[in-house]
Amino acid sequence: MGDDIPLAGLVTILVVLLLLSAFFSGSETALMSVNRYQLRHKARNGHPGAKLAEKLLERPDRLIGLILLGNNLVNFSAASLVAVIAFKIGGQSAVAIGTLILTLAVLIFSEAAPKTLAALHPERLAYPAALIYYPLLKITYPIVWLTNAASNGVLFLFGVRSKGNELHALTREELRTVVHEAGTRISSRYRQMLLSILDLEKVTVDDVMVPHNEIVGINLDDSDEAIEATIAQSQHTRLPVFNDNIDQIVGILHLRQLANLIPEKIDRASLMSLLTAPYFVPEGTPLSMQLVQFQRRHQRIAVVVDEYGDVQGIVTLEDILEEIVGEFTTDPTDGDGVVVEDGAGTFLVEAGANIRDLNRSQGWVLPTDGPKTLNGLIVELLEAIPEPGQCLKINGYPIEIVESDDNRIRSVRIGQRLDIEVTVD
Repeated sequence: MGDDIPLAGLVTILVVLLLLSAFFSGSETALMSVNRYQLRHKARNGHPGAKLAEKLLERPDRLIGLILLGNNLVNFSAASLVAVIAFKIGGQSAVAIGTLILTLAVLIFSEAAPKTLAALHPERLAYPAALIYYPLLKITYPIVWLTNAASNGVLFLFGVRSKGNELHALTREELRTVVHEAGTRISSRYRQMLLSILDLEKVTVDDVMVPHNEIVGINLDDSDEAIEATIAQSQHTRLPVFNDNIDQIVGILHLRQLANLIPEKIDRASLMSLLTAPYFVPEGTPLSMQLVQFQRRHQRIAVVVDEYGDVQGIVTLEDILEEIVGEFTTDPTDGDGVVVEDGAGTFLVEAGANIRDLNRSQGWVLPTDGPKTLNGLIVELLEAIPEPGQCLKINGYPIEIVESDDNRIRSVRIGQRLDIEVTVD
């Protein structure tokens, strides 16, 4: 048959076969490399190539069988054709040279180059290829089925079972990586919000609650004038009501309910009638769980207690939302004066400040896996209340004790981060 076709025609057929080989090789890499989540998204949006590619990838064994069938067919045909062309040009001795040249051509132009291109830009080749492979699979299905049956039988003998190709769910850390790698596709603000949502399971109510000693509430043992002053000066819409101390909490007062008493004088009996029962949660509760509980119970404030039932603090729905979207109000308990820049790159900081708040507002990386306040962190490290003037270094931040008393540190001076170590001077 080769004697009836001119040499130019044989070369043309050979080039076509090499191009087909490149198509099969490149499309295989593209379909196997395409991002499955982007593929599913485009398929749901009606992209024809993506819809067919998703159907093909549901049974990758059939797709691979089809591609290998086509690729081997054109490669073996090209090898036979090269033998004919080489024999026509130089006789029997030229066949070996032609085989070597074909091997290099297939390796470079039909394997390495198209596969590299497909790996770099899988979508450009995967979707058009799916438009070709889908009807081609219908035509060649009997041959592909027999091939797959034989290959699956061999795998079965070795204990390999086919379980389909379901899209595996991402773990939280894998999803974090996906969000990080999104780059400019997601704005930095929204990316940080997504990461904050993923971190809710790592953060507990202890990290965001208003601590025991900073709770603002109504003490029923106070005078009427003191109670009215507390209500008038309150920056919060809900206040805990207690007897003597916060551990004796009796209810939560929503200040909006007081509108029904004005202009009447607020008396204790009327006040008690407006209280709602306090909602207690154990310390260590993850924020993700607490957010769900707030929604289920239609609550916005909870009292955090330890294993002995002692009140440790108060957490609100606003505190959890701020962990996701950032601060959207100025907390009066953490207002001006908590961090004050005093020149030369150093900051005067109240030691009672929450470490997570400092890290978020100042961009620091002080450790948050232990004590919640700067005072607690330093005391835990030193195992004593330091004297003013004592210095230490935590995570590379030089810290000088500025003011302290018998039971706690009042203020410290923090300098710029130098290295990552903990030392005490």
